[in-house]
Amino acid sequence: MKNRIANRGIIYAHMNAVDHYVISYGIEFHEFCQAFSDLSNLLLLRHKFEDGNFNLHTLLDYVESESIQRIIEDDVYSYGDFCWLDFDDEEALNRLDGQEIAELLYLSHIKTHLRLPFYRKLNNRFAYLSHDDGWFNKIYYRTFDDFYTALGVSISSKLNEKGEKTFFGLKKKKEIPFIPIEILYPFIEEMKEGMIISIERAVHTRTTVEIPIWVIGDYYDMDEMLDEYEFLNSRPLDGKIVFDRKAKEWKAFVK
Repeated sequence: MKNRIANRGIIYAHMNAVDHYVISYGIEFHEFCQAFSDLSNLLLLRHKFEDGNFNLHTLLDYVESESIQRIIEDDVYSYGDFCWLDFDDEEALNRLDGQEIAELLYLSHIKTHLRLPFYRKLNNRFAYLSHDDGWFNKIYYRTFDDFYTALGVSISSKLNEKGEKTFFGLKKKKEIPFIPIEILYPFIEEMKEGMIISIERAVHTRTTVEIPIWVIGDYYDMDEMLDEYEFLNSRPLDGKIVFDRKAKEWKAFVK
């Protein structure tokens, strides 16, 4: 059981390449949506959002693309379970058969698939399954480049949100750009093992920002993962991501 609030200064990611999903801690819904501004309609499988539409065929709520900002601004963390798939249009929902609807209900309830949750009728890119959003997320990606995009946006967003203080205590205005996906490619094998990116332990100098990375293994229990994280300072780094302030470029270093 969760016994602490989510630490917004770290990201944990464990990739299952065979089944096309990533278990993560620290990547939040609003950051995910920031990464995909073209996100289409959302079929809400488990939620507490009160302003959605209702589909009579599936007996499920959905949010149209032009209304996604309202759910971004809602407190999705407080929902507990928050699960959804993206889809093209409502007519696609009306074409789902009973087996497909049953698979979706199973997916959101058990947080695992009967078959990979990518449906030709829905043309979905994602199946987003979370409990206490940002604490435990299991997201299926049709293509893992989308995951690298979400991860790069989340890291940069947390850096910019944390900000750096000037001598007078004011936050510096210069924002750090999103991390290009090719910078994260060298860490694919580490993510398959389970790795932590520690934004809170980043080293800021006049010329660089260095974000440490450790491989810590496969965790489903995020309390256990955080307990392991507390002891990482005594371990050598397994890699780091570095932002060069002068060149305004990201670089990757893998052990």
